[in-house]
Amino acid sequence: MTVSLHTLTNTMSSNADWLRHSQSDLFAAIASIQFVLEQRIAVKKGEPLEEKVKSTAQKQQIDSYLTRLCQSLSLSEFERDILLLCVGLELIPSWGDLCAEIANNPKQNYVTFSLAMSVLDNNDWAAFSPAANMRKWRLVEIGIGNALTASPLRIDERVLHYLMGDEHLDERLLRLLEPIIANSVQIDSHQQIANQAISTWSSANNDNHIENLPVLQFCGDDVASKMAIASDVCKNLGLTLYKIPANLLPHDLVNLQLIAQLCDREYALDDIALLLDCDRDEAPNPHQDMAIGYLIEILQCPLIVSSQTRRLQHQRTILTFDVRSPSVHEQQTLWEESLKDLDSDIKESLNGSIHELVSYFNLSPTHIYNASLKAKSIHLQSSNITFHQSLWNACRAQSRPRLDELAQSVETTATWEDLILPSKEKFVLHDIAAHVRQRLTVYEKWGFAGRSRRGLGISALFAGTSGTGKTMAAEVLGNELQLDVYRVDLSSVIDKYIGETEKNLKRIFDAAEGGGVILLFDEADALFGKRTEVKDSHDRHANVGVSYLLQRMEAYRGLAVLTTNLKNSLDQAFLRRLRFVIQFPFPDAEQRAEIWRRAFPKKTPTLELDYLKLGKLSVAGGNIRNIALNSAFIAADHNEPVQMKHILQAAKIEYIKLEKPMMDAEIKGWV
Repeated sequence: MTVSLHTLTNTMSSNADWLRHSQSDLFAAIASIQFVLEQRIAVKKGEPLEEKVKSTAQKQQIDSYLTRLCQSLSLSEFERDILLLCVGLELIPSWGDLCAEIANNPKQNYVTFSLAMSVLDNNDWAAFSPAANMRKWRLVEIGIGNALTASPLRIDERVLHYLMGDEHLDERLLRLLEPIIANSVQIDSHQQIANQAISTWSSANNDNHIENLPVLQFCGDDVASKMAIASDVCKNLGLTLYKIPANLLPHDLVNLQLIAQLCDREYALDDIALLLDCDRDEAPNPHQDMAIGYLIEILQCPLIVSSQTRRLQHQRTILTFDVRSPSVHEQQTLWEESLKDLDSDIKESLNGSIHELVSYFNLSPTHIYNASLKAKSIHLQSSNITFHQSLWNACRAQSRPRLDELAQSVETTATWEDLILPSKEKFVLHDIAAHVRQRLTVYEKWGFAGRSRRGLGISALFAGTSGTGKTMAAEVLGNELQLDVYRVDLSSVIDKYIGETEKNLKRIFDAAEGGGVILLFDEADALFGKRTEVKDSHDRHANVGVSYLLQRMEAYRGLAVLTTNLKNSLDQAFLRRLRFVIQFPFPDAEQRAEIWRRAFPKKTPTLELDYLKLGKLSVAGGNIRNIALNSAFIAADHNEPVQMKHILQAAKIEYIKLEKPMMDAEIKGWV
């Protein structure tokens, strides 16, 4: 909707008029209190009062900041007048002299409870209680004094600015709260959540008691979509949404109570709502978890919690909404919408591309928008690649920032020709690639996903001794499918503390879920083992970790691969839950000779290498590559092409590392 300049000008003029009206009401109320003070002084001096009655201002019941504050915070007339006493001290230069004259003390040029009791009507001792609204809402600050009633009173700075029409957050909240500027909700499933949340809060607020509002909890990995839903809810209810990061919360109860009181006051004054952002905290500590739980219980303002996992409900009602990734159809619609401004010839070249993108990548609305924007930028800068390839690369880039912190990226330059394996093992690898490519067609179009969501993940176990090509096979799959490969060392993921291993694994899978990456879990022996007999608590917790890993692998949208050196140590019950199991055999002499033929790049100078003799070295492909590289350095240092003598020297070094004796038959006739 377009707002005309005339309408905007009228609105601004109307707001300015209302502000002047509100300030006039405030100063009229202050004048009324000033008359009371002057009257009290006149009585003490024995002066006549008739002429001064003309300046008496009546308390007006008009819409102003003063009226709104008194109504919102349920202030009594006595509390209102105490507040006006403190406001007068800030705005009227002679106010301190009036206070000092009433107190018969030139040094007591400030407001006190004692002064208020002596000059104001309808005084009530209960107003001084910490539980009374004036002090509960921290409208006044009590200075240092010998007695409560004799201590200086000062209006809270935020309240003073509010009464004068300057609306901003309390200074103590400025560094903690952040205004949320979010995109609008973009898909129907998320809009349904927003509508349900709006209905929930609207129904609960019919009696105008903010303590009756339940907490809304939005769970899921798509932070941007949760922010958009929360923003839509608050916009529809006339609330201004601020985000408070959970990792910045203090851990002591005094400061937590202060934050809660100030936030509740901001809601009463300016209709704010809070979004408690628990998404930034991957592994909250117990003190922080306590702070989050305590704040949820004591806050009365509208509160939304954004987290990856559900928080348990205690006394305050928490309504949880799972914010899931867009469906296949919704993702296709989002892609079409984000690419609708492309030239017609580029659109024609993308025939089937959107289907392929949705098949490989499970992206959020924000990631789809960002990927399309980046692809358009790349395409404008370079004509060397197609727009489809630009889109593909942009999608791959979406998951890298989060995964780079949790796993090691593996360079995927190896091809099928580099992989020396028997044909049956290669056939299974080709079958794995086909499963990844056709996942969307089989699961969604052909309806297999409709029967059950279990077991839809593509999981594999690569077993074999070190150096037999397990990691290279993952590289080949990544290169073939144009997907990133990330290596996760399971031995570093395992934690001795209960539940920590599952948390570590969850962070990895959550980070990888949208990017279609290949997850390579190395050293599966560190977590897997024959656990048929549970002898102690360590075995029970290890079983929990294994079950969680397999559960996430079964549900993972991409390809997850486990590697192990000792397949026989794995429980058969675990193996049955994996879709593919490949045993990488130790290469025979002929295969080793073939590996040697491909060990040196074409640019490497070689001289009279006998690959059949090299194939007699009883080492795996990984060791062959190490020997080849080391021999190249030895030859380069002697300014010679790589020869058998250099390889022999490098092989002896490798055998020492392997703690393996070199047999004469292996090197017979070399030199």
